[in-house]
Amino acid sequence: ALETLKIFEKRDSRVKSTAATNLSFLYYLESELAQATNYADIAVNSDRYNPAALTNKGNTVFANGDYEKAAEFYKEALRNDSSCTEALYNLGLTYKKLNRIDEALDCFLKLHAILRNSAQVLHQIANLYEIVEDPNQAIEWLLQLISVVPTDPHVLAKLGKLYDSEGDKSQAFHYYYESYRYFPSNIEVIEWLGAYYFD
Repeated sequence: ALETLKIFEKRDSRVKSTAATNLSFLYYLESELAQATNYADIAVNSDRYNPAALTNKGNTVFANGDYEKAAEFYKEALRNDSSCTEALYNLGLTYKKLNRIDEALDCFLKLHAILRNSAQVLHQIANLYEIVEDPNQAIEWLLQLISVVPTDPHVLAKLGKLYDSEGDKSQAFHYYYESYRYFPSNIEVIEWLGAYYFD
């Protein structure tokens, strides 16, 4: 894939931008940040209005720990294409990293309106409500999440934990037991169930 894309990077600016965008993404996936950054720069310089190129550039900046600058690239990508879900998702993650929880939540709620059944988006929203210590909202979003991924033992265990913290032992038992059914090796779940039966 890398060799093929390198042939296209010598063409006109639009083809060059697309090839460089894909090369940047491939190098990013292989954790070769220097090469990913190099090709992200080429892609952005070839076509400043390419949202995928701007998103990749934001990713390389994010990976280097400059979250404020990464947010700027994601916002620029969204200005060029408001439907760029990757930029919106990554902007939400960036705000979360910067502890700007309300802005992160806003990004993920907008994304949820576009991608109704995205497990990743539902998980992020539930997690943000956990961070702001709103267990009822977290539970509500996790319930939506298990309607999408009903056999995820970690989500089921998280629901059990939240119901337990709210004092609802019967619901906590139900979700911990379901989690145990799908993944009987989680020591935390086994310990909770053991204590429940002991009580």
